[in-house]
Amino acid sequence: MAGVSVKNKSAITLKGSADIVCEYLDFGINSILFQRGIYPPEDFKPVENYGLTILMSQDSKIKEFLKVTLDQLNGWLVDRAVKKIALVISNVRTLDVMERWDFNVEYEGDTTDGAQTSEKPLKQIKNEIRDVLKQIASSVAYLPLLDCLCSFDIQIYTNDNVKLPTEWADTEPAHIKNAQCVKMRTFNTQIHKLETMVTYKNEE
Repeated sequence: MAGVSVKNKSAITLKGSADIVCEYLDFGINSILFQRGIYPPEDFKPVENYGLTILMSQDSKIKEFLKVTLDQLNGWLVDRAVKKIALVISNVRTLDVMERWDFNVEYEGDTTDGAQTSEKPLKQIKNEIRDVLKQIASSVAYLPLLDCLCSFDIQIYTNDNVKLPTEWADTEPAHIKNAQCVKMRTFNTQIHKLETMVTYKNEE
């Protein structure tokens, strides 16, 4: 009996897996906002996580926006209701979509009663996340310079039967003309699998 108790204690729950995904998105989105120069570098502060130094925004409005968005997303991940999260970067003046970061979600297993658990070591998952974040940081080597004033938004692609909170609205997918796409590594909690990719405007 004691053995079962220890095993359950170390397992990652469905909610724990959703927390891991949302934490990755918080660090990943902040890293993208910094790397792509959407906001001034002095607005960011270094934070250690995943064995990396990641620049996190200190702007209260951005922090609050991400917190509200990721809190809502967390519940939808637990309900297995999310297909994709997209970070959309647009030209403020022309409203053209310059870049789109897609985080595609897949679900492992078919447990729908909320009792699903994963025995995958947290250290292994964090190492996989670290590898993706390194790829995000190195993407500036090939992504075109964003030489215009840009803003960002987050779109969450959900199942059709999801009831939207009042402050959320349906919107059209953000398409990019002359698009180039680069897929990055995936990470997997054995409950949620996340693939990260960037689509950008090819100016050639």
